[in-house]
Amino acid sequence: MGDVMGDFAPITPTNECEEHVFIAARHMLKALGTSKNVSDDLRRLLADVDTHLSRRTQITANMIDVTREVEEQLKFAQEKIMRWESNTSTIWASGPEKASDYLQAVYDIQRLTASLRSSPSSSSGNQKELLDRAHSVFQMAMERLEAELLHILAQNQQSFEPEYLSFHSCEEDIVSNVSIVSTEDESIGNTSRRDSSGTESEDHIVDLVHPDLISYIKSIANVMFASHYDQEFCHAFTNFWKDALDGYFFALRIDKLSIEGLLKMEWNCLNGKINKWIRAVKYVIRVYLAGEKRLFDQVLGEFGSVYSTCFVEASKGPMLCLLNFGEAVAIGIRRPEKLFKLLHMYEVLADLLQDVDSLFSSEVGSFIRTEFHELVMKLGDTVRATFMDFGHAVALNPSTNPCSKGVIHPLTKYVMNYINTIVVYACTLNLLLDGVQDGAELVPFAQNISLDNFCPLAHHLRSLTSYLEHNLDDKSRLYKDSSLKHIFMMNNIHYMVQKVRDSELVTLFGGEWIREYTAKFQQHATSYERVTWSSALSLLRDDGNTSRKSILKERYRGFNIYLEEVYKIQTGWFIPDTELRKDLRISISQNVIHAYQTFIGKNSSVIGEKHINYTADELENLILDFFEGSPMRLPSTHNK
Repeated sequence: MGDVMGDFAPITPTNECEEHVFIAARHMLKALGTSKNVSDDLRRLLADVDTHLSRRTQITANMIDVTREVEEQLKFAQEKIMRWESNTSTIWASGPEKASDYLQAVYDIQRLTASLRSSPSSSSGNQKELLDRAHSVFQMAMERLEAELLHILAQNQQSFEPEYLSFHSCEEDIVSNVSIVSTEDESIGNTSRRDSSGTESEDHIVDLVHPDLISYIKSIANVMFASHYDQEFCHAFTNFWKDALDGYFFALRIDKLSIEGLLKMEWNCLNGKINKWIRAVKYVIRVYLAGEKRLFDQVLGEFGSVYSTCFVEASKGPMLCLLNFGEAVAIGIRRPEKLFKLLHMYEVLADLLQDVDSLFSSEVGSFIRTEFHELVMKLGDTVRATFMDFGHAVALNPSTNPCSKGVIHPLTKYVMNYINTIVVYACTLNLLLDGVQDGAELVPFAQNISLDNFCPLAHHLRSLTSYLEHNLDDKSRLYKDSSLKHIFMMNNIHYMVQKVRDSELVTLFGGEWIREYTAKFQQHATSYERVTWSSALSLLRDDGNTSRKSILKERYRGFNIYLEEVYKIQTGWFIPDTELRKDLRISISQNVIHAYQTFIGKNSSVIGEKHINYTADELENLILDFFEGSPMRLPSTHNK
């Protein structure tokens, strides 16, 4: 009997037709059960079958009721979804209540779909039709939510404050004066120093979309993730912000150029792009990407590693573009004028290391962290190499012609202005130059001053001035006139001392260096006087051989001829520094005029008043014409 009943167990009506069959079967069983010709056993069997069929009929009735209820609910939810298919406005624009109502309809369809799929009769024609309807409506809802997401992001993307995006026109295409050889006295550092005010703080992290929309965007994410449309949401959300960042690159005037293209670029053009890159890299990392990561965390944070994966995907392209630019600058041809921009870039990136480590802390972002750290190291290596190259270039700078009038050589001005600008990067250079040998073998006397108590930068800068002095000494040998050689060396070393003493360099060079180099230019002044005036003064000196009148007159005439020649030549020489020029004139006057007065005082009667060309005052006035840079001749009245 149990086996017989077991055969009936799977019977389940799958549609309305089968339900009628079951009802008819029950009537037949009841008719048979009332027959007097049926045995008791068969009667009991027929009763059991009737009971089974009755229970199945009830189940069928219940399932039909459930299906009808599902169909009604699906129809209700479908109407809510379809109502928006012909509406071009955003659901959110109609108010939070309608937006919530739409999302609830999507949840309802999702629930109804799951219910239909789990039903024992899900393969029946009626329920299959309902499943197809539900899937179709659900697909439309997902497409609508994706479109809604993109529309909301596009319409509500926050615009940034002017200070983030507007740069003064005078700064946009600036080419720093250090890109050419500066031979002027004003410091080239004024236009090359980094703008520390460009560094943004956490207080300036921006909201990429209005904060009021975050909850709605997150609710869209929740629906699509729960509906297994997470990839579609992430793709749309990520690509939108990837394109948005490309747009900000355009606003920041950053060109996406290949490393090869950047390496071929002229320095003046690249220099201007570096200015923009420095501003952009600080803004993008510390302001924009910080805001973007916060948004991704707010929307996708509860889905685990998805948010960091999407953030890295959205930001890696622009980040690698910035890094490629830095890479091109780091591996490009080393030139002295690039050092300041290299230092600025290094300092900016070093300052951003912690920001980058925080932004890309996940494993998926580790390659960006690595690239960033490697670029900082490459820039540091390039700074060191460029700095050392500069020292070698100074030591080996060739010259074929002497500098006119004994003035300050362009190399001296360039080197002193260059190192004066370096001071602003002292902390960074001390870090990068620590333990680096200065190549003192280039200059035998580079270590005359003790450097034990000085920082690495001081050590290298003082070696640089030794290289410069050595090179200037070689250039002075181009002068045929020994007096002019000393004027040249005096002018140049005095300029070096003045540049150190009157700037922040004094803290790096120290008093010992200033005293030594002051003594050096003073020694050249003394040597000039000795070489120039010793022979003239010997003519005025009483050496015991002046008893004869003819000898006295010859000596006086020789002095006048010598004075005329020196006057004609040395009025054309130039001492740029007013005080130095004045001091040398005073020293000359003290020696020459004193000897002249003594000679004339003793021998005027012998020489004769009419043959004395100059009084002591007139001679002093003539000396005041020296070193003005314009050759002069003695007045004809003095050519007696």
